[in-house]
Amino acid sequence: MSSESTSPSPVPASGSGSDGRKPCVAVVFGGRSSEHAISVLTAGAVLAAIDRTKYDVLPIGITTEGRWALTTDEPERMAINGSTLPNVDQLSETPDGGVLLPLDPGSREVVYSEPGSVPKALGDVDVVFPVLHGPYGEDGTLQGLLELSGVPYVGAGVLASAVGMDKEYMKRVFRSCGLLIGPYEVIRAREWESGPAGDRGAVARKKIVDFAAENGWPIFVKPARAGSSMGISKVNDLAGIDAAVEEARRHDPKIIIEALLRGREIECGVLEFEDGPRASVPAEIPPVTAHDFYDFEAKYIDSATGIVPAPLTSEETARVQELAVAAFDAISCEGLARVDFFLLDNGDLVINEINTLPGFTPISMYPRMWQESGVSYPELVDRLLQSALNRPTGLR
Repeated sequence: MSSESTSPSPVPASGSGSDGRKPCVAVVFGGRSSEHAISVLTAGAVLAAIDRTKYDVLPIGITTEGRWALTTDEPERMAINGSTLPNVDQLSETPDGGVLLPLDPGSREVVYSEPGSVPKALGDVDVVFPVLHGPYGEDGTLQGLLELSGVPYVGAGVLASAVGMDKEYMKRVFRSCGLLIGPYEVIRAREWESGPAGDRGAVARKKIVDFAAENGWPIFVKPARAGSSMGISKVNDLAGIDAAVEEARRHDPKIIIEALLRGREIECGVLEFEDGPRASVPAEIPPVTAHDFYDFEAKYIDSATGIVPAPLTSEETARVQELAVAAFDAISCEGLARVDFFLLDNGDLVINEINTLPGFTPISMYPRMWQESGVSYPELVDRLLQSALNRPTGLR
């Protein structure tokens, strides 16, 4: 394909900024994780909400193979069609070329390059809105690249992103900060892949059986570094262990085993304001009768929804909000996060996890909680962009 037919146009230089143009927002989405499609859904919602009178926009999709491509700026194409999930390849306007971020902190110029053609400057990017979920995007890897490039970005930094993505170390940090967590066990790749001849995974299997004997069945088997409920299995007995482990390992070689916590599922959004992080009204995820638990299909295909605000007492609400901010601070988070809890029958609030880039479509729980707290979806997007533009990269 010739460069004439695929070469993109530069970012427009318009508006009333100090250098005569509006800030340019690169919305980066897709990625190499199993949550690729969810990221595309999020990108569509964010692109539709960005105020084009205040910002210029550059949509950049990362394919499942890792190629950075300029994509169409058509949010309506970034949606689920029946049960068919969207992907970056369908949206790419540059199938033969790639987008390159600057590696010089003194430059924010984005370049488009394709084989056999002279690289073309697209203009400066002032801030990146990363809407990648899962590994290679939400886990600190992209954040590290942006720190090296000196380009401001929305959301958590390298450490908080990495800790928030890895359920093992997330739980270690929460426990060290005095926050309640549920019983868990970690199975590393070498424990499942080794063992006596003819009994691969024997050591890991025994750890799981011992865990279930101590904490009871059922148990949950999860990828340690994945989200959107992908790869999770509810295991009711010994016979289900191997299949559940292999399903989790399709997403991550390290897995985590968690005990069933009997209680109400409560979520709370955290958003950083000028005076520090604040918590939204909480939400409750009611039992999903058509599913064993709140899994991927319940969330995204069947569109199961939560109750906002959660029917809690004022004291319970205040405690959820207090602990949500405490979890946010525990991992040194920035920008935004959603904190998930179990409210047990005895009144204890157990933190299940923190999500540093929660589902972000207008019907997702995080924006819904902030809508009920007085911050509309477009205002939420704008606040995150302004916060990122005013925050330096580097040590802070």
